[in-house]
Amino acid sequence: QVQLVESGGGLVQPGGSLRLSCAASGFTLDRYAIGWFRRAPGKEREGVSCISGRGSTIYYTDSVKGRFTISRDNVKNTVYLQMNSLKPEDTAVYYCATASSNGRWCSMREEYDYWGQGTQVTVFS
Repeated sequence: QVQLVESGGGLVQPGGSLRLSCAASGFTLDRYAIGWFRRAPGKEREGVSCISGRGSTIYYTDSVKGRFTISRDNVKNTVYLQMNSLKPEDTAVYYCATASSNGRWCSMREEYDYWGQGTQVTVFS
């Protein structure tokens, strides 16, 4: 059974950092792309970053470029989202999602088959 579990969310002040983890089970992560999405209060869910199965393709939405870094550890079957210089507008529930990949594909659109339950990130001043 494919399962994704996010962790690492929490409360942080502006300028702070958090590292989100997306732990996968029930499948071999190196054949799957991972996308990170977020839904802020009152807004639609948006793509934040994604990484292909082999890690050769990575995308970021413009608002997080230079602040967030996505990475994967296929041995641990986990993908990470390192978030630095956090801003109040980064407050949202963050989700990871997965779909099988040819090694190069990932998407910032909701074109994924499996989703985690989400982890709350709150940046407060």
